Amino acid sequence: MNIAQFIIGIPLFIVLLFGIGFILNMLIKTTWMPTFLYLSIVAGVLIYLVINHRTPHVVDYVMLTSGLLGAIASGWTIKILRMKGYRMF
Repeated sequence: MNIAQFIIGIPLFIVLLFGIGFILNMLIKTTWMPTFLYLSIVAGVLIYLVINHRTPHVVDYVMLTSGLLGAIASGWTIKILRMKGYRMF
């Protein structure tokens, strides 16, 4: 992965997971479920990589962490919007 892909990938993962988490929060109405779902998927991917003797690199961890930040931000945003009285569906 070159540096341009890395720099563009970080905000892309944040926005992607924020959008997916926001939509799931509106439809399912569980604030932190997308975060836990993302963590379980990431854990499964990391276990798969270890079983197949492939070591994840620092770049992989940074990308996965940026996705986690997006998922957490979506839960936090929905929580704040609900406290202010906005109803989602």
